[in-house]
Amino acid sequence: MRLILRVISALFFTLAVLIGLVFLLPGEKVAALAADQIEAQTGRKLTFHGKVRFTLWPVLGVKSDRVTLSNADWAGAAPLLTAERLSIGIAPGDLLQGKVRVTEVSAVLPHLNLSEREDGLGNWVLEGPTDAAATEVVPAESQDAVLPISIEKLTLTGASLRYSPYGGDVVEMSSIDMVLQWPDPSGTVNVDLTVRPAGEPVEIKAEVGTFADFLAGEVASVGASVEAKGGFLRFDGRADLAGAASGRITAKTTDTAGLLGAFGQTGLSLPKGLGQQMTVGADATYTPDGRLALRDLALNLDGNALEGAVDITLAEVPQFAVQLKAKELHVPGLEEATGSGASAGTTSASGWSKEPIDASALALANGTAVLSFDRLVAGGYDLGASRLSLSLDRARAVLKLQPAAVFGGSVEGQVVANNRKGLSVGGKLAYNGIRLEQALGQMAGYDRLNGEALGELEYLASGNSLDAIMHSLSGKGWVEVGKGFFSGFDLEALMRSGQGNGGSTVFDQLTGSFTLAKGNLQNEDLLITLKGIRVDGAGRIGLGAQDLDYLFTPTLSGVNSGAGLSIPVAVTGPWSDPRIRPDLKRALQPEIDAVEEDLKERARQKLSEELETEIAPEQDLNDVIRDRIEQEAKDQLLRLLQGN
Repeated sequence: MRLILRVISALFFTLAVLIGLVFLLPGEKVAALAADQIEAQTGRKLTFHGKVRFTLWPVLGVKSDRVTLSNADWAGAAPLLTAERLSIGIAPGDLLQGKVRVTEVSAVLPHLNLSEREDGLGNWVLEGPTDAAATEVVPAESQDAVLPISIEKLTLTGASLRYSPYGGDVVEMSSIDMVLQWPDPSGTVNVDLTVRPAGEPVEIKAEVGTFADFLAGEVASVGASVEAKGGFLRFDGRADLAGAASGRITAKTTDTAGLLGAFGQTGLSLPKGLGQQMTVGADATYTPDGRLALRDLALNLDGNALEGAVDITLAEVPQFAVQLKAKELHVPGLEEATGSGASAGTTSASGWSKEPIDASALALANGTAVLSFDRLVAGGYDLGASRLSLSLDRARAVLKLQPAAVFGGSVEGQVVANNRKGLSVGGKLAYNGIRLEQALGQMAGYDRLNGEALGELEYLASGNSLDAIMHSLSGKGWVEVGKGFFSGFDLEALMRSGQGNGGSTVFDQLTGSFTLAKGNLQNEDLLITLKGIRVDGAGRIGLGAQDLDYLFTPTLSGVNSGAGLSIPVAVTGPWSDPRIRPDLKRALQPEIDAVEEDLKERARQKLSEELETEIAPEQDLNDVIRDRIEQEAKDQLLRLLQGN
């Protein structure tokens, strides 16, 4: 019992001596020693503008209001750090020996003024003073009081920052909280950081191995997790203080738009199938000049699996190079977003959409992207195995089909969208095996022509809406179709008195060429061959107005000892409800002309007999009669004058 009392007494005595020693040391003196130590190790001057006070809890140390830390000499006069309150924790053991060792720094409402030089060096990189400067800051007689900094914990509460990258836009953030723990000077540092770029918290947890070497500019192992509303991202690899990094990136989102919104990227609406939810895995390499390379990339967008590689250069206008391939892709949300297919306002009742087309996205980046897939279902279209290449250059996009399997056939060539001086579109395509009922039905809402086509198309148009583009179409092309049929009218029943094909016109071949001007397709050489019937066609197809003014002229052979019987058929009116009717006037015109010619011949013969003169077929009967009357009048006048 006596031993226990002695031990307790010794402890109380030691504690009393320690407390007395603390209160005997002036706070300003301890703060000055701590400031000298920080300046000796960092080259930055720490200034206490308020009264310095001792603290015993929660840490032993000093605190002061209105504190500043000087900036790099090249970064201007504004301090690197200002804080409403700064607390500095001190190692008690070293304090008992009359020395000051800073172990903890806590700042309330600090403001960081960050900037970069042209060479990429940031003013937050603490290079330390020269030997001469260190000697000037810390007098020789006080060198034994200066110990190397070993900040075991750094806390920032309610921080704000202003970041001025060299040649870039200023970034400002507020409501930042950070806790940095570094218990072993030669070991790992752990950082818990919360930022709020757009109001919602973004939590960052990082571990940096050999942090002292990292601060000295060497490469260190780094692991970091970023978590926000809608998803998270993880990086494991190596990095240095200049920003270079390499390692494995993994990410998963349950709400991609929400995650981007947490970083201030609002207004992005991704259709289903393009990443409303996504998972990403890739080997990443980033260089301080803004180059990001992703290799062994595995990407899942709402169930669509892709793999490949991506290179991005971050700049005022980002540059990209993308290579992706997939097996089967489904993008149902694209059809809902664009209203594609037959529901896209292609009926004659509404015409083409007059909603303005926003093509500003064409100027967001420059680069090339190549996508290969076995099947793609998007926007109402179903593409088979295809290879698509997209290039963007200063608001001009070129999509190359190399080739694309679509509408049961294949299309090769390119289409262009140019928004440099207003929106214009164009293309040059060669197609083969295209099912016309699919192509015309999905693109123009007209599905009455069935057959397999090959041909070429060259077009150009401009305008800020689909309606304006369709009304300005110009170009040319040709088409050949093998066996097929028109639905809606039966040409054989019309020509052969009821012997038909149940409301359809079946043909063996269709050929023709066309020109495009001001939204109208003009054709003069359509030829369709049926069983014993030849059909010639000519007229206008209004691609802009969605109407028809076309004349088919079928000719039935083997009638009237080989003479063909023709019954022209006029197709007029809107695509949705065209009027199809035989043109009887044109059909009977040859017979009328023949009767007229026969009557003229008989009249010529009779008149020749009466006038007792030969009348040539090319002579006009009226002229012949007039000439005969004039001649008879002359003869009568001569007889009268001669007295006969």
